[in-house]
Amino acid sequence: MEFRPCIDIHNGKVKQIVGGSLKDAGDFAEENFVTEKSAADFARLYKRKGLCGGHIILLNAVESEYYAATRAQALAALEAYPGGMQVGGGITADNAGAFLAAGASHVIVTSYVFAGGVIHYDRLEELRKAVGRERLVLDVSCRRRGNDYYVVTDRWQRWTIERVTHEFLDRLTEYADEFLIHAVDVEGRAQGIERPLVQLLGSWQGIPVTYAGGVAGFADLEALRELGEGRVNVTIGSALDLFGGDMDFENVLKHCGVKKGE
Repeated sequence: MEFRPCIDIHNGKVKQIVGGSLKDAGDFAEENFVTEKSAADFARLYKRKGLCGGHIILLNAVESEYYAATRAQALAALEAYPGGMQVGGGITADNAGAFLAAGASHVIVTSYVFAGGVIHYDRLEELRKAVGRERLVLDVSCRRRGNDYYVVTDRWQRWTIERVTHEFLDRLTEYADEFLIHAVDVEGRAQGIERPLVQLLGSWQGIPVTYAGGVAGFADLEALRELGEGRVNVTIGSALDLFGGDMDFENVLKHCGVKKGE
């Protein structure tokens, strides 16, 4: 289990939000933490620590009045740590190459391939041709309905019909180097992980997976390690002291393995 750092950017600011609260209307999100530090400041910290495999997420829609400021923050972070982080948010086959050229190690894609509530394999093929499978991460953000988890898109506002199963993940490995899995119902709440989802991911033996959502303390990291059978990597947002939480960053690095830069 490796620790993967994150930088979430909304309305031009680095912040932590309650994932299910995000709305395009009015560029609204319920905020847990907002900092005046830039995305580049966090990127430089992660570079000093030798961490890689983390992600930068642009949380504004491309149509938002804040998108330009959010994108500028992301590009500055990529410039500060070239090759060290992945980037997602509004990624398409047309703009993916520009983000890679700006320094991203991978591009992260959700809404472009899950448009209209279903998966579009033709768009996955376009992305694979544009950037290569080895530089593509699929964000399988999901919410629970009954006993199952379904992919949600458009900044976690729209449900799809795509159910997260081992067979579903198997099909997608043809197109992706890694998966980023946001448990949206607990994202940003720091009240505990989605244990059934982690168990589902841990019992799957495929490409690397990073789990995000609900980590509140070191007991959750232990649960992740056990339920994920050591195969599920983790990112921590609101609970981390870098973002106003109680979990000491240095202790998290000691507790988890880390994916070191080359």
